[in-house]
Amino acid sequence: MKRVYAKEEYCIGCRLCEIYCILSHSEYKNDLIKAFKKSLQRPPARIQVEEEGALSFALQCRHCDEAYCVKSCITGAMQKDPETGVVFNEKERCVGCWTCIAACPYGAIIKDETSKKIASKCDLCGQNETPYCVQNCPNGALIFSEEPPYKTSVKGGE
Repeated sequence: MKRVYAKEEYCIGCRLCEIYCILSHSEYKNDLIKAFKKSLQRPPARIQVEEEGALSFALQCRHCDEAYCVKSCITGAMQKDPETGVVFNEKERCVGCWTCIAACPYGAIIKDETSKKIASKCDLCGQNETPYCVQNCPNGALIFSEEPPYKTSVKGGE
C-alpha cells in the first residue's frame, strides 16, 4: 500500500502541506482563497508539521498494518479498508471519546473541534491519485510511495 513519507532533510517548515490538506477537505477543493476566506467551518489539517530548532517534518497517519486506533475504537468508527489498507474514521459513528488518539503511537490523530468534536486523521485525500500535501510540497519533502525513502527498523507501525 502507498503511504505518505516525510524526508525531514528537505522540509523547511513552510506548512504548505497543512494548507493544502485543509483545501483538500474543504467545500472549495479547487479554490485556496475561498477555502480560507469563505468557509464557515474550515476543516483541520490532517497533517501536522513538527518543529524542533532547525529540524522540521510533516507528521501524518501511517495507515499501520496493525492499527491500534482501529483496535481501540469503542464504536467501530475508526476502520481499516480491507482492500486499500487505508485507515479512516466514519464520522457518523465517532463519539469523540479520543481512545484512538491515546492509542496512536505517532500522535497522528487530532480532535476536530469544528465538527461535532470528532477524531480527524489523514485519509490520503480519499480517491485522489496523490494526496494534496504531496502534490504541493515545494521541496519534495513528502513522497507517496510503497516503500519509505529511508531504512526503518520499526516493525508493526511503519
